[in-house]
Amino acid sequence: MTLRWYSVVVEARDHRALAAWWAEALGWETAFATDDEVVLVPPWARELGGTLPFEQVPPGLVFVPVEHEKTGKNRLHLDLAPHTSLDRDAEIARLLALGATRVDVGQGPDATWDVLADPDGNEFCLLSSRDR
Repeated sequence: MTLRWYSVVVEARDHRALAAWWAEALGWETAFATDDEVVLVPPWARELGGTLPFEQVPPGLVFVPVEHEKTGKNRLHLDLAPHTSLDRDAEIARLLALGATRVDVGQGPDATWDVLADPDGNEFCLLSSRDR
């Protein structure tokens, strides 16, 4: 039996606003939105979803509302990587302009990634450029 990685759930004080931020950052689409959750999926997921085996359908991001503020460092985070055809520094500038902030989680000066946080304080990494 193979399990499908179905989604990553992100708690947020304003789940609609944070989902909109991530949709803009990733170029993803809102698949479902209610007062209880907002689901984002890659735009190509809807096209391929019906043609892929169940366990190969890509995961989505689900944003749910919570009353409490985030405290402490994430124990799980997303790693994002720009393609080598993109200007990595421009991607960092774009994310910062959207409302991301730089975060120091103890990474050294030789790190090949940058640690950022979304507007709700959730850390994520922007890795070095990749071909795949």
